[in-house]
Amino acid sequence: MIYSTATVPVNPEGEIPLTRAEAWQGLVLKARDARLFLPPNLCTACDVVEESATHIVREATIAGQDLREIITFDPESKVTFFQATGPREGAIVNELFEDEQGALQLRFYCYLGLRGREPNGPEEQAEQAWMDGEKGYRSALLSTLKRTRELLAAGNL
Repeated sequence: MIYSTATVPVNPEGEIPLTRAEAWQGLVLKARDARLFLPPNLCTACDVVEESATHIVREATIAGQDLREIITFDPESKVTFFQATGPREGAIVNELFEDEQGALQLRFYCYLGLRGREPNGPEEQAEQAWMDGEKGYRSALLSTLKRTRELLAAGNL
């Protein structure tokens, strides 16, 4: 199994501050359409196919892989992506919280396996290393906040 976590400040020094509500709006937009937040051509399809008061279901093609996710929302707090189909199984969480000093933080954590692969085998170990590395989910958190600021500045948030 893969367990990974990363936390970044929502409002590091030198950046235009985001309120919790603004950061939350960015997370909701990312859940609804990952194409707005991922590098060009990484996500080639992303459609909400079901919606209720508590969750959405989206179908996406990311890095050439088709997947279906059930995404739940704890308002202004947590977005959880349950991997219904695709290469991974398990859950990915994006969570907003205040640290001990009251500074707003964005945390990613996941508990995943790779479908059809040996548990803790070479593929899972490589995925773990990627998630924990410089290009992994810490980078994704930073780019999510950057894109949220861009959308806010353009009046699209």
